[in-house]
Amino acid sequence: MPIQKKVNKDFFKKWSSEMAYVLGFFAADGNVHTNKRGAHFFSLQITDKEIVYLFRDLLSSNHTIGKRIGTKNHKLQYRLQIGSKERCNDLRKLGVKEQKTHTMVLLNVPEKFLFDFVRGYFDGDGNVWVGQMNKQRKIKHMAIQTVFTSCSLVFFAGLKERLEMRGIKGGLSCRKGFFRLYYSIHGSLELYRLMYRKEIKNLYLPRKKAVFEKFIKMQT
Repeated sequence: MPIQKKVNKDFFKKWSSEMAYVLGFFAADGNVHTNKRGAHFFSLQITDKEIVYLFRDLLSSNHTIGKRIGTKNHKLQYRLQIGSKERCNDLRKLGVKEQKTHTMVLLNVPEKFLFDFVRGYFDGDGNVWVGQMNKQRKIKHMAIQTVFTSCSLVFFAGLKERLEMRGIKGGLSCRKGFFRLYYSIHGSLELYRLMYRKEIKNLYLPRKKAVFEKFIKMQT
């Protein structure tokens, strides 16, 4: 007898830190689609096993998590797919559309949950780097840079503006069809302070948070 699939029907209906984080990650790496028979699905496929299982727990889901080898990097990827027209419509109302890669816009995230959303997007499509500046000079300086990537200029224009309103200034560049929103030392430390507040518990990728803390420790 088939196991009845479960999912929290109200998860995307009310804003919370958990919902904003999942929505941010989903904006980076998620997918909403309708198949040929008219069934509605939302899915996430990434290499970070712990995040997929965390999302399934947050959604109160018992759906099976699949495994497959990625076509580009040939790494093992974990996939959570949930069929639910109501949940997909909730995501659409929030601004997550089908084929969103080039048309994504900044969702209307309440200020209270903005950095939960940003942290989710960063964990999905962001990177942080620590290294030396001015390598040719005798006196070398360590630097940190935080980078978000997207194929949607409109999305990044909106995100850049929202962060500037909080005093976090960054740069925007284009590389081979995708865009980079990047922040140097001051912006990176402000992002760290606001993204990793004490009350967020375990809603983050530890390996990315650790890079920020490595740089901070080097400055003390």
